[in-house]
Amino acid sequence: MDSPLIVYLHGFCSSPASWKSRLLAEEMARRGLAGHFVCTQLSPVPDEAIAGVGRLIEQADGRVTLVGSSLGGHYANHLAEKYGLNAVLINPAAVDRLETAKFIGRHENFHTGESFVFTPGHAAQLRAQVSRPTPGRYWLLLEEGDEVLDWHQAADFYAGCRQSVLPGGDHSFTRFPDFVPQILEFAGL
Repeated sequence: MDSPLIVYLHGFCSSPASWKSRLLAEEMARRGLAGHFVCTQLSPVPDEAIAGVGRLIEQADGRVTLVGSSLGGHYANHLAEKYGLNAVLINPAAVDRLETAKFIGRHENFHTGESFVFTPGHAAQLRAQVSRPTPGRYWLLLEEGDEVLDWHQAADFYAGCRQSVLPGGDHSFTRFPDFVPQILEFAGL
């Protein structure tokens, strides 16, 4: 039985309690699609995050669409290429153009308060995960007002992919509520 699934991948220092994850989950529940949504807490260790989501994908009994925000967009790219999936990337981290060394050090999860250390080894794991995108698989959502990541980097890395680049906004992608119905349609739900 084909049971389409959206797997949401949150960003660095974030969690399933993030605004976009909750909004998407609530809208899907309102439409009777709660069982078609998954968002788990990603490990701060990049290879562990990829492995955990990979297990979810492998256990799914239908087509999977990835929705990734910020660092979750990088993970979604890697997993979409590995498993041949479609993905919506929201203000994603274009790791091959990002200075990952600036993230080395102690961080705290925005929602749980859990502390973790991002190491040079973790930065190397991220770089090893960079996968060239297959243009037909992706829909890139960017706001030019992103104060955390330079939107130009993602627009360049994902050249040839479907892109919606909007003026203003910020790293949270303020217009996310406007795109939820289109994301569900992209996922075939």
